Amino acid sequence: MSKNIYFLGIGGIGMSALARFFMQRGEQVFGYDRVESAITRQLQEEGARIHFDEDIQQIPAQVDMVVYTPAIPRNHKELIYFQEHNYPIYKRSQVLGDLAKGHPTVAVAGTHGKTTTTAMLTQLLAPYRRLLAFIGGVAKNFDSNFLIDKNFDTVVAEADEFDRSFLTLFPTIAVITSMDADHLDVYGDRKSLVESFQLFANQIDAGGTLLIHERVADQISQARKLTYGYGDTCDFRISDVRLEANRAFFNLHYAGGVLRDVAIGVSGAHNVLNAAAACAVGVLMQLSEEQIKTRMADFNGVKRRFDYRIEREDLVYIDDYAHHPEEIRAIITAVKRLYADKELTVIFQPHLYTRTRDFGPQFAEVLGLADRVVMLDIYPARELPIPGITAQWLLDMIPGDNKVLVPKDSVLEYLQTHRPQVLLTVGAGDIDRLVPVLTGGL
Repeated sequence: MSKNIYFLGIGGIGMSALARFFMQRGEQVFGYDRVESAITRQLQEEGARIHFDEDIQQIPAQVDMVVYTPAIPRNHKELIYFQEHNYPIYKRSQVLGDLAKGHPTVAVAGTHGKTTTTAMLTQLLAPYRRLLAFIGGVAKNFDSNFLIDKNFDTVVAEADEFDRSFLTLFPTIAVITSMDADHLDVYGDRKSLVESFQLFANQIDAGGTLLIHERVADQISQARKLTYGYGDTCDFRISDVRLEANRAFFNLHYAGGVLRDVAIGVSGAHNVLNAAAACAVGVLMQLSEEQIKTRMADFNGVKRRFDYRIEREDLVYIDDYAHHPEEIRAIITAVKRLYADKELTVIFQPHLYTRTRDFGPQFAEVLGLADRVVMLDIYPARELPIPGITAQWLLDMIPGDNKVLVPKDSVLEYLQTHRPQVLLTVGAGDIDRLVPVLTGGL
C-alpha cells in the first residue's frame, strides 16, 4: 500500500528531487510552496498535489511522513500543525542521508561549483553505473534535477553546507570545490564554516577518498586526500585550457597518464575546474579515457549556470545563479574574457539581507567590473528586513556612475531603451522569473 508523503517547500530544487524519488517508488506526494513555479507545475504534471496557501485544511487526512526544508519559517502554520500533532517530521537532508546509506556515494560539496560538478558527474557516470542522483539544478542533459535507476547501486549527491545539511552523508568519494565564507547567518564566521567541512571530510568511508581543490586543500585533513587544479603539485593537474563560447577544452594530468583535449559543452575557467573534478572522479572510479572524454564532450550544462539565452550578432544574453561575490567574479570574468570588445550589462538581484550585509563591499567591488549595473531589490527569502540594508545601500557602494536601481517589472522597458550588447542576469531569488520575459522581449 502506498504512503502519503508531505513536502513543506516542495518547489525547492532539493525538495523537488526527493518528491520525484518518492513518486517513482509509487508513493502519493503532497506539498506546499509559497509560489507556483516551473518546478511545481512539472511536479503537478507528474502527479504531485500541491497548494500555495498556508492552509491546514488542505493537508490530507493521512500523512505518513513530513519532509521540510530549513527555508520554511518556524512560525509556518502547517509546520506548527505537524509538530503539535506529532507527525514524523524529517529535514530534507535527513531523508537524503537515509537514501544514500549502504550505497557507494559520491558527494560534491563546496560554496561554489557543486551543482555543475554534480551534474557533470551524473552525465559522466550514468551509462556505467546504476545511479540515483540528486542535483541542485536542472541538468540540461536530463532536463531534470534527479536521475534514478530503480536498481541503483551508486548515489551521486550534491552535498549542501547550508544548515550543515551535508553532515547526513557518509561518502565513498567526497569532492570539495571551494570554501569561501558564506551562510554566515548559520556559521557566524568562516572558521566555523571550515570546521563543518572538516566534519564532512571526517565522514568519508574508511578507505574512501577526498578530492579537493588545491586552493583549500591545506585547510582540510583526511587520510586519503587528492588535489586538483593548475599547480604543479596537484594530483590532477589542468593544462592547455582553451575557452570558446559554449565550449572549453583542457588536458588533465595524473599519476596514471593524461586525458588530452577533454571537451565540455560549457565555457568559463570555473567550469574547467568543475570538469577536472568530475574527470578525476571518473579516473578514481576506473572509467577509461574514452568513456570519460565521450561523456564529458556531450555535457550541455545546467539551467541558470552560464546559461546562454540569446546569442545574436547584436545581443548575447547569459543567465547565471551566482549569488556570492566570488561566484559573480567568476562569471563576469568569464563573460568579459569571451566578449572583451563588447559592453557588459549586469542585472543583479541580491539574495538575503544577511548575505547583502555581510558581503556588501565585496559585492560592490565585483559588480564594479561590469560596464553597467542594473540593481533589483533584495530578495528576502526566509528573512525579515535589516534596517539600513537595502539595494540602494549596495548600489551606492559600487564604483562609477553607470548604475541604476530598477523595479523588476520595469527591467524589460529599461533594457529596450538602453540596449545592451552583452547582458548577464545573476541572482538566486526570483530573478529566474524575469529570464523568460527578457528572452522573449529583447
